[in-house]
Amino acid sequence: MPKQLPDRWLDLGAFIRDQRSSSRLSLRRLSELAGISNPYLSQIERGLRRPSAEILQQIAKALRISAETLYVQAGILEPDDSEPDLARCILADRRLTEDQKQALVRVYLSFLRDNERLPPDGPEAAPPGTTGPGGSRAERGGAAGDAEGPATSDGGALA
Repeated sequence: MPKQLPDRWLDLGAFIRDQRSSSRLSLRRLSELAGISNPYLSQIERGLRRPSAEILQQIAKALRISAETLYVQAGILEPDDSEPDLARCILADRRLTEDQKQALVRVYLSFLRDNERLPPDGPEAAPPGTTGPGGSRAERGGAAGDAEGPATSDGGALA
């Protein structure tokens, strides 16, 4: 059963306040970043105002979270019960700093991009000389115990 509207706005305000706090932003700074007035943001956080989807989008952008996350909190969208989006989960985690969140998302997305270039059967099925998720041996600088040894910047092996 969906929450009553006043409760939903209180929950939305508390969520925004928690996200702001975890991002170490003052109310004034978030209002500047979002392009809304300080008193209006304060009223949203206290559940006294019902922000439009456009205002939620501005707040989400300033907090560096997805607008969809705030839309779900506000009841504008239903939660997506399909495959979870790890990047969204990382960005919503209040225990991480903003820098930690951005670093984790960058690493995660780079892994996804690398895996999209792999053959359907995984790195074992890749033809010799192609790059798997860890890169070629030359890109990795050689492996311990490699007969060829680490590669030089021009692609040759060190003696």
